Amino acid sequence: MEQTKIERLLRLMKLMTGNVNYTINDLAERLDTSYRSIYRYIESFKEAGFVVQKLEGGVYKLSKESPQFKDISQLVHFTDEEAHIVNQLIEGLDDTNMLKQNLRKKLCSVYNCTSMASSVVRGANASNVNRLVEAIESRCQVVLCGYASSHTGNRRDRVVEPFGFTTNYVQVWCYESESGMNKLFKTSRIASVEVLDMAWEHMDKHSEGYIDIFRMTGFEQYDVKLKLGMLAHNLLVEEYPLAERDIKELDANTWFLDTKVCNYRGIGRFVMGLMDDIEIVDSPEFSAYLKRYIDAISVKL
Repeated sequence: MEQTKIERLLRLMKLMTGNVNYTINDLAERLDTSYRSIYRYIESFKEAGFVVQKLEGGVYKLSKESPQFKDISQLVHFTDEEAHIVNQLIEGLDDTNMLKQNLRKKLCSVYNCTSMASSVVRGANASNVNRLVEAIESRCQVVLCGYASSHTGNRRDRVVEPFGFTTNYVQVWCYESESGMNKLFKTSRIASVEVLDMAWEHMDKHSEGYIDIFRMTGFEQYDVKLKLGMLAHNLLVEEYPLAERDIKELDANTWFLDTKVCNYRGIGRFVMGLMDDIEIVDSPEFSAYLKRYIDAISVKL
């Protein structure tokens, strides 16, 4: 396909998905081509699987319900932490700066949702995510083929009922009938996804857990309060940006973290490396966990 035609197709796609409505003649004028060419391009879109809508007044639009828009929207995603950072950067711009408003409009138009999604999804992983989305929408079971478990170090097939993603598509919530548990599976560890012709059988047991600021998951939450020095504070927000939402500044050199965690492993590893710059406040269960952890390490030394 010649370059000029490709450029016109891309420009036409942009015009037909924007907020302004165009007739065939409007589109031809803007692309400096004939109305017959516009009709041919629209037919090309249809042949490629896009849904073309004809509205009142002779207006033509490309529907965002087209499967391709789902594929395109999954090319670039943001994690919660990345979205938090992007929002901070945008908020740092002056309110009178048109760039600030334009960035927000563009991000909303790309993701077509109330918040930016989560991860970078490319290649085979994007294909797996698409199949999982399809299975969730049709409420079908799937086989996570060749799933690489970090716990066992083995790859094996897992038959599950997928029912939701973390905001990121980095992980998918599934009910696994073999274990009778709801689990998170990392999409990057799935070799391939096979959608089965079998409906969900355990919908009443589907339940999404929590993800804490240390990226740990679970179905229960535990309160932890810490007083942080400058070093601990800086490292915390650098390594775990979402922690900033749960931090309050006490003075120029001290901060207070009041958060909920799904288990003590993530926060425990962080605190153990900075014991001289962190004070545990009113968190007896976490203190007991650290004591057991330290005792276990002492036995090995």
